[in-house]
Amino acid sequence: MCGIVGVVGEKPAAPLLLDGLRRLEYRGYDSAGIATLVNGHIERRRAEGKLINLAGALAAHALPGSTGIGHTRWATHGAPTVGNAHPHGTARVAIVHNGIIENHAELRAELEAQGQEFSTETDTETVAQLVDLLLQQGMEPVQAAQATFARLEGAYALALIFAGHSELMIGAQRGAPLAVGYGREAMYLGSDALALAPLTREIAYLEDGDWVVITRQGAEFFDKDNAAVARPKKLTSLSGAALGKGNSRHFMEKEMHEQPVVIGDLLHRMLDAGSRLPALPALPFALEDISRITLSACGSGYYAGLVGKFWLEHYARIGVEADVASELRYRAPPMPAGGLGLLLSQSGETADTLAALRYMRAEGQKILSIVNVEESSIARASDVILNTIAGPEISVASTKAFTAQLTVLAVFTLGLAQARGSLAAAEIARLANGLLELPSKCAEVLALDARLHALAGRIAEARDVLYLGRGA
Repeated sequence: MCGIVGVVGEKPAAPLLLDGLRRLEYRGYDSAGIATLVNGHIERRRAEGKLINLAGALAAHALPGSTGIGHTRWATHGAPTVGNAHPHGTARVAIVHNGIIENHAELRAELEAQGQEFSTETDTETVAQLVDLLLQQGMEPVQAAQATFARLEGAYALALIFAGHSELMIGAQRGAPLAVGYGREAMYLGSDALALAPLTREIAYLEDGDWVVITRQGAEFFDKDNAAVARPKKLTSLSGAALGKGNSRHFMEKEMHEQPVVIGDLLHRMLDAGSRLPALPALPFALEDISRITLSACGSGYYAGLVGKFWLEHYARIGVEADVASELRYRAPPMPAGGLGLLLSQSGETADTLAALRYMRAEGQKILSIVNVEESSIARASDVILNTIAGPEISVASTKAFTAQLTVLAVFTLGLAQARGSLAAAEIARLANGLLELPSKCAEVLALDARLHALAGRIAEARDVLYLGRGA
């Protein structure tokens, strides 16, 4: 999952871009790069490996300019080398790209036949070369970008800057997230709110198929039919302060120790203080009318969902089918009338989970999603969301996001059991009181930190570890 960040402003862009890329490191990457406009010309700095290597390249050869784009890359087409690192481009245009251009081979053959010379095997360079050809044919940047987007097939997010246009950046998305940030002295573009958090609190999200023209003065949005549209600004709940690791050795340690507070906050928000019964948000459908649940997620969200399946079937007495999101739309199961699609995604941007949601929607299901980012694509496409309010999870290994999903699933199960009459109010309150003990129990386990580190050192030498258990 690549990361994109862009800026059109008055101050040097490179430091802002590098900081933005650092906030996107959690997505994983194998190379990184930045391009800016310097006296109207495009200049790039790229590096293989970690961002410290890119920082070194910038220290050795400074990159001025107040308009620029940056990128962290997971290799798909072409090896993880400096030459294949983004931004790609020509003397006329530079581009960064998240996703896959499915018809890149066809476009490449067409462009080579017209004299365009390629230097990489990446699908991204195909986009840059197509824009470049259209610019050579006399099109203005906005016109060339629009014509290019119409030729692309696949899922992507793109950001482009153009030689000779020092206050212009164009973005586009189809099936991959992209957000515009509004600052006092600059405009920003990013893969998600995390990239933009310290720079601005006002963010507008591109809808599927949108493209946007960004200048220092603001942003103009266009939909997939090239009609001008308004995309509302939203105040993001994220802040730069939430992104540091404080006194912890690493983000995973920090996030593990945040679990008691995260779980406690969720329970106090989702359970009535007096009755201890679930206090779910207003729903656009009646829980008691749900005929069946289809649960779908990827990775740790799927594992949380499997636990939720056990609880929902056992306590709420409702049939639940659980699918890995990447498989659901290909298996294409029939779904019942009155069914509920239940999606889990920490980021709210998991591409396969979003595709599963769209399949469920086409099958007539109501959609409830458990997410950690209320401004995300999955959240916006759902009928209702249950927000885990866990805060940013930077570590690749999920901790607080996973336990927050389980907490929400537990309370939702009790709410559904109450609506269906499968549990008496007294039993629901008893189970809820048990849930309220979780924060203190979690803190007790985390207090064993030193002992657990010693035990981990012993287990690390083992060739195999067997986990034995039953039930959830």
